Amino acid sequence: ILLCRFRTAAYQYSLSFIFAIEEINRNTHILPNISLGFDLYNVNSNQWDTLEAPFLCLTGMGIMIPNYTCRRQKKAAALLTGVSWPTSAHIGRLLNLYKYPQVSFGPFDSILSDRRQFSSLYQTAPKDTSLSHGIVLLMLHFSWTWVGLVLIDDHNGAAILSDLRGEMDRNRVCVSFVEMIPDNVVSFYFNSLTIFQIMISTANVVIIYGDIESLGGIILQIGEFLMNWKVWVLRSQWDLSVVTRYFMLDSLHGSLIFSHHHVEFSEFRKFIQTYNPSKYPDDHYLGLAWNTHFNCSFSGPDCKILGNCLPNVSLEMLPRNAWEMDMTEESYNVYNSVYAVAHSLHEMTIKEVQNYPQGNGEVNTNPWELNNFLKNTHFKNAAGNTVILDPQRKLDAEYDILNLWNFPLGLRQKMKVGTFSPKAPQGQELFLSDHMIQWATGFTELPRSVCSESCFPGFRKSAQEGRPPCCYHCTRCPHNEISNETDMDHCLRCPESHYANTEQNHCLQKTVTFLAYEDPLGMAITSLALTFSALTAEDTAQKRLD
Repeated sequence: ILLCRFRTAAYQYSLSFIFAIEEINRNTHILPNISLGFDLYNVNSNQWDTLEAPFLCLTGMGIMIPNYTCRRQKKAAALLTGVSWPTSAHIGRLLNLYKYPQVSFGPFDSILSDRRQFSSLYQTAPKDTSLSHGIVLLMLHFSWTWVGLVLIDDHNGAAILSDLRGEMDRNRVCVSFVEMIPDNVVSFYFNSLTIFQIMISTANVVIIYGDIESLGGIILQIGEFLMNWKVWVLRSQWDLSVVTRYFMLDSLHGSLIFSHHHVEFSEFRKFIQTYNPSKYPDDHYLGLAWNTHFNCSFSGPDCKILGNCLPNVSLEMLPRNAWEMDMTEESYNVYNSVYAVAHSLHEMTIKEVQNYPQGNGEVNTNPWELNNFLKNTHFKNAAGNTVILDPQRKLDAEYDILNLWNFPLGLRQKMKVGTFSPKAPQGQELFLSDHMIQWATGFTELPRSVCSESCFPGFRKSAQEGRPPCCYHCTRCPHNEISNETDMDHCLRCPESHYANTEQNHCLQKTVTFLAYEDPLGMAITSLALTFSALTAEDTAQKRLD
C-alpha cells in the first residue's frame, strides 16, 4: 500500500511531535547526552487495523508476532495515541497486557482513567468539567433559550447531555430536540434523520458535541443543505479541512467554537516555515503536499521530490483551508505528551545513575518501569502552562471562544472573540467581544433562538400544555392587575388605594376630592346639616321641658 495520503490535521500532529523531539534533543537540561528517536505509524479506524501498528511497534523489525520482540535495543519507551477515545482504548487494552506506557493526546475521557482497564495509560488534555456551564452562559449572553442538541451516542454524549440539561434547567434554557448519533455503520441513516430534524426545528442555535470521526457526516450534510440560517456551537476537535468546498463551508460561517486555551508557540511557526522536502527527504506526506500545491514532480513508490518546484515555497504558502499554521489544540497536546515522556525518562535516568553510579553511562530499563514516573509527572511547558497527567489532580480547562469566518473559494479563519474561565469570579467567567462576531450569512442582525416571543408589560406568560417552559402564550392581565416587566409569570394586583392604567403596566393612585363650602352642593349639604342640627337641638329642649 502506498502511504502517500495527505490529511492536514493528523499531519500537523506529526509535525508537532517532531518539533518537540528536536527541541528536547537540543535542550541540555533534559536527558543530557541522550537523543530521542521515534517511529510514526498510521492507524485506521477499524479495530483490527488499529491494533496492527502497536503490534508492529512492540514486535519490531516490521514483523507482527504477538508476545515476541525482534528488537533487543532502542525499543520505544512509550506510545502516544489519539485523537479519538476509541482508538486509544483499543490500543490501551493491548498495551495493558504488557504494562506498556501509553500517553493519549486526545480529549480527556473518564473511561481511559479507569486503572483496572488501562493501568499504564495517561492523558495529557485537561478535563472539560465546566464546558456545559460555559455553553449555557453563552446561551444566556445572547438570550438564546431554545436550542437543539446533536451528540454522539456513547458515554461521552450521555454525560454531556446530563450536564447540559442540568445547567439549562437551572437557567431556564430549553431543549428543542436531542439527536443521538450511533457510532456504527448505520450512522449515515441517522445523519439523514438528524438533518431533517434540524431543518424543521424552530431552534436557530444547535450545539454539536463529538469527534470528527463520529459526527463528520453531519457536518458534511449541513454543508450540502446550505443551512446558513442556523448558529452552530462546536467543540474544537473538528478537522474542518475535510470540508473544502466553498458552498459547504458557507453553512459553518459564524460558528462559535470552544477551544482549550493555550499560548501560541512562535518557535513552532518558525519550524513550519523551514520544514521542506530537502530538509526532511524521508517525509512522504510532505512530498505529496509539494506535488499537490506547488506542482513538483515526485517518484511514485516513495513520494520523494524529483524537481520542477517553485522556488522558496513552504507550508506557510498553502491556503488556510488546506493548512493551519498555528498549533492546534490537539497538536498542543501532542507537544505536551512528548515532554511528559521526556521528563519521566529524565527522572528515571537520574534514579538509575544514582542506584548504579559505577555504570558505563548506558541506561538499560524496561518500558513498564516508566509508569512509576509518568503517573507523578507534572511540569511547566515552554509557554508556562502546568501539565499534569494524574487525573485526580488535573485542572479544569480554560477556553478560548473562536468564531469561524469563511471567505470565497473555501478560505477560512478562526478568530478569537472571547474567553471562558471557570476560575473567574461569578458573573465574570464569560467574556465576549460581540462586535467582532461574524454571524451566519442568513442573519442580518443578532440571531434569535426562542420558542415564544417575549410577553410585554401588561401581559403574563401562560404555559402551553405538554410543551417546555420556554414555550408559552401571552395573556392579558386580569382587571386591576398589572405586569411591569417583560416575561412575568404572574400579574400583580393593585392596592385598594390604586387602580391599573389602561396598558395594565402601572398602578395609579386614586384621587380624594373634598367639597368646598362655597360650592352649590357643599352649600346644600351644609344647610341640611345645620337644619337637622337645629331640629335635633329643639327636639331635645322640648323633651326636657316636658
